[in-house]
Amino acid sequence: MGKIISLVNQKGGVGKTTSSINLAASLGLLKQKVLLVDLDPQGNATTGIGINKGDVKKSGYDLLIDRARVTDVIVKTPYQNLYAVPASINLAGVDIELMEKSRHDKNFNKGGQLKKHLLQIKDQYDYIIIDCPPSLGILTTNALSASDSVIIPVQCEYFALEGIMQLLNSVMMAQKNINQNLEIEGVLLTMLDRRTNLGLEVVEEIKNYFKERVYDTIIPRLVRLSEAPSHGKPISEYDPLSKGTEAYINLAKEVIERNGK
Repeated sequence: MGKIISLVNQKGGVGKTTSSINLAASLGLLKQKVLLVDLDPQGNATTGIGINKGDVKKSGYDLLIDRARVTDVIVKTPYQNLYAVPASINLAGVDIELMEKSRHDKNFNKGGQLKKHLLQIKDQYDYIIIDCPPSLGILTTNALSASDSVIIPVQCEYFALEGIMQLLNSVMMAQKNINQNLEIEGVLLTMLDRRTNLGLEVVEEIKNYFKERVYDTIIPRLVRLSEAPSHGKPISEYDPLSKGTEAYINLAKEVIERNGK
C-alpha cells in the first residue's frame, strides 16, 4: 500500500522543494519506488531532477483538468526508483479553469482532481511525494485532499513559527472539510546554521512545540544543496559524500521507520 505525502508551507524559501527532491531521491536509493509530483507552477522540482520543462508534453495541469490519464503524465527520471509528474507554467492559471469547470458541471470536484488520478496508481509506489506551491490555494487543496499526511519544512530562523499556526489551521480545515484522515507526518527543520545561537534556539523552540513530530534529522544550510538543483541533480548525485546527502538519507530512513516499512 503506497503512501501519499505532501510537503507544504505557505512561506517560500523554507527548503520545501529542495526537501521534496532530495527526500524522494533518497527514498529511491533506499529501494523504495517513488513518484514525485510537482504541483508548483514554478516547476523547480521538475528541473531539479533533470527534466527540461520545454520537453514536457503533459504535466500535472493536464491531470487537474482531466485532459490526460495519470499513466500518460508520469516520466521516468535518470535516478534510481524515481518517477515524476512534471509541472508546467499552465498550473499558474489552473484555479480559474477549475472554477469554470465546477460552475458548469456540478459533479466536478475542483479540489479532488489530483486525488482521483493518484488513487489509480497509488499502490504501484511505496511513496508519492507532492511538492506544493508556497500558497494555500486550489493546488495545495488538491494536494491535501489526495494526501495521507503532510511534512512541514520549517526554516531555522527567527520568524520560523510565524505562519505555522495559519498552516496548522489550514491542515485542520482540510481534515474537517476535505480529508478527515489527513495527518501530520512530521516537522522538518531546514537550513540550520550551527554557527549561530539563534538557529539552535529555534530548534529547541520548535521541538518544544511539536515534540515527537519533529524529525531527528536536521537539514543544514549548505552551498552544495543550493547548487544541486541548477545541475538537475539531487544532492546524492551531485555530491554523494556531502553532509546534505547524509542528512537526506537519514531523513528518508526516518520516514521509512515511522511508516514501518
